[in-house]
Amino acid sequence: MVHSQTNRPTDRAVGIPPQVMTPDPMPSWWPIIQRHSRLLVAVVNLQTAQIEWTSDRFRELVGMEDCPPTLGEAVLTRLSEGDRTLVRERVRRHVLNAILSSHYQRSDLLATRWLYEPLIVTVGRTQTDRPRYVEFTVSSDRITVTQLDDALRAALDQCWPESPTSAAVMGQIHQPDSPLQQVLRQLNPSTYQASGTVLVEGMDVTDRELTQRLTHLLLGRESILHPHRFSQANDLMKRLFRAQDSLILTAEAASAKIFLDLDRPERTVLPYAVADLQGSALFQAACRGEVLTVPDLAQYDANPCEHLLRQRGARSLLVLPLVVRPMRLQSASHQLMGLIALASEQVDAFDSRDEYYAASLVPALTVAMRHTVQERFTNIHESVRWRFEEEAERRSLGLTPEPIVFQNVYPLYGISDIRGSSNERNRAIQTDLTAQFHLALAIVEAVCATTESAFIQQLRLDLLDHLHTLAMEVTVDAEVTLVRYLQENLEAHFNFFKQQGAGAISAIAAYEAALDPAQRCVYNARATYDQTVHRINQALRHVWHRWQQTMQVIIPHYCDIEATDGIDHMIYTGRAIDEHFTPFHLCSLRYEQLRAVCDCARVGFRIKAEHQTDLDLAHLVLVQDVTVDITHDENTERLFDVRGTRDTRYEIVKKRIDKAIDSQTQARITQPGCLTLVYSTAEEWQEYRQYLRYLQREGWVGPHIEQGSVEPLQGVTGLRFARVQVLPDSPSSPELTDPPESP
Repeated sequence: MVHSQTNRPTDRAVGIPPQVMTPDPMPSWWPIIQRHSRLLVAVVNLQTAQIEWTSDRFRELVGMEDCPPTLGEAVLTRLSEGDRTLVRERVRRHVLNAILSSHYQRSDLLATRWLYEPLIVTVGRTQTDRPRYVEFTVSSDRITVTQLDDALRAALDQCWPESPTSAAVMGQIHQPDSPLQQVLRQLNPSTYQASGTVLVEGMDVTDRELTQRLTHLLLGRESILHPHRFSQANDLMKRLFRAQDSLILTAEAASAKIFLDLDRPERTVLPYAVADLQGSALFQAACRGEVLTVPDLAQYDANPCEHLLRQRGARSLLVLPLVVRPMRLQSASHQLMGLIALASEQVDAFDSRDEYYAASLVPALTVAMRHTVQERFTNIHESVRWRFEEEAERRSLGLTPEPIVFQNVYPLYGISDIRGSSNERNRAIQTDLTAQFHLALAIVEAVCATTESAFIQQLRLDLLDHLHTLAMEVTVDAEVTLVRYLQENLEAHFNFFKQQGAGAISAIAAYEAALDPAQRCVYNARATYDQTVHRINQALRHVWHRWQQTMQVIIPHYCDIEATDGIDHMIYTGRAIDEHFTPFHLCSLRYEQLRAVCDCARVGFRIKAEHQTDLDLAHLVLVQDVTVDITHDENTERLFDVRGTRDTRYEIVKKRIDKAIDSQTQARITQPGCLTLVYSTAEEWQEYRQYLRYLQREGWVGPHIEQGSVEPLQGVTGLRFARVQVLPDSPSSPELTDPPESP
């Protein structure tokens, strides 16, 4: 395809590039090339530096297939401003080559590799397609410079008065502020006139480029489990395979986990028994150890895993098993680390080309997963991630594993405990079992009314005895044993009871209607209790996540939150975690910890008022001004354990302090709606006495402080406590007042 400055109107009318038509008839093969060539072709007008003709494939890629081939510069609107500049810069290289050849009478001054250097640009998303990567090359033929601006000639003479060598020209090309770069910046259609051919050709290299970028990301120094980095990798994989969803499956021994919602900060984790996945497509891929496509998930709908994916909209899968093969020669065994699955909303969405690209990615994905410290998908707290990544780097190089230890860190531990939760749940159990036994008694009495049987009479008396016992108390094992009793002694005879008349049938229907389908027992009061505890835990967790955003700004630190009946938090901070740590940061974190716990107390007040529950919250903070060493043990579920005998005392206190009692009154040191501080030394109390004064000034706590000694715990003595009432709002209050006798 050639270009000159003289064009005939008929050329453009039939969509032929300038000067392709000659007096001879148009070749019969040209329309075939136009329709079927995969090349993206454009012709540039040298005088205007504008694209003036494009092939069908070019316009199709940029979403302008209905536009004429002569639509000009509009085809570049799908490119970013930076990419448009780069395309024009490639054209200027060929103009420069023609100018140098004309000015110095040499055609070999510019290196061919630089002149024809390919350029990869991103073509923006159209309404129906993903963003595409296109590799462009620019070539030229018989460019003739007919006129050159005097200023441009003078600039060339400043570069080299006489003909330079190719090395000299390329040397200035690669220097940003060289005289030749000044010439390049002056090149525009107003400073020269030229004719000839400039051809821009491109190939869609989206799949290749996505694969290369994903591989580079996976093999990078930064951990793939970093939230931002993982999000990038997940997005690239979905773009490469045109998938709408993705998941990760890991398995250890008889249990498996599926990680969903990978593009969200809080991923969904679903546990499965490996035995339940035996018939699934994921399990088949794991057993084969090679990439597998699942054209239609409906064939596996009976399996719980595939059934879940169907509910999320998946219709077909591309499964990538991550297998580690041992380095021993002649060993065919392998260890499955996990697998990644891409899901599409279309049936049969993945083909052999997808399998090829997936197989090429498996090694990089495996390496990325292997670089995690525990060789499994684990969320590691951001503040300590750097140390785990260092160890992963060492192990990836084959070095001997070293323990991950943070020495001399300060512990900040606290509890927001649901007071009386065990008693409240026992009352819920009592209520549910009493209701279920009354329904059972109604069945037996209906049968007794129509059947004379000594056995059924004894069963009735048994039910009455159990109801009498339930009215008095509920034992620890009653929740299981009494339900099992009804299943074995009552429900097992329902078929016979239904033959004893309409009264028995009606009573059985009422009994079965009252049973919770999942629990197979009456579960109304316990369900209400569970919902209340869950609501409290979620609210407390939300409070802590919000306060953590503020506290992490003070200084990065490790924080772990666990929810059971309430929540407890464990904070570690020190120079071993962040080198910028100072005593000021420690004081700031300690004060923010107390403010966060007070905020949790206020949330408890609101929940109790809004949901009319009897559950109260009691709050405790354990004070320790002595540092501890923490270490990561890969054989335990917890991320950190304390190390050394000097740190054992702190762990003992943590486990037992929530049940501690006042040595004088024998009452629990924690009380509903109160903040309790437990400490050992006078220095610790003086520091926290100041914090309590600050809290009172802000309206978090009341003015009165209760103090006392903690009844000796097993292996721990000498603890003292201070307790203040948390205020539900922020009224002005008088100064804090200590008890008559200070400790």
